[in-house]
Amino acid sequence: MLRASFWLTAVVFLPLGLLLYFLPATLAGAVGVSPLWLARVCGGILAVWGVFLIASGSTSGQPNAIAVGGLVGANLLSAATLIPAVIRQGETMPPGLRAILLGSAGVLILLAVTALLSFPSRRSRL
Repeated sequence: MLRASFWLTAVVFLPLGLLLYFLPATLAGAVGVSPLWLARVCGGILAVWGVFLIASGSTSGQPNAIAVGGLVGANLLSAATLIPAVIRQGETMPPGLRAILLGSAGVLILLAVTALLSFPSRRSRL
């Protein structure tokens, strides 16, 4: 289950990062991204994070505590960034986009909780 959390999170972050990195100027104007270089930097970071998650989920043994902590932290920070932005935009955001963003935040929170619950504790190894 822990590997599935890594892979599913990578499936979210890698395409999103590539989309932001190669975001066309016309789409950036339609979405409302004003500094295009900021979207490219964020896209590069998300794409690299997605590749890291694939590598962490592909390791031969269980992912270590640092990798799981990074997965949980990144998912919760991403959700904590998305939810206030969607709430702040309110009715000005198209309903379909608002549903996609809130759904993505929900999936990221669910994957973070799944990773926390499926990581074996030290007491279970005794």
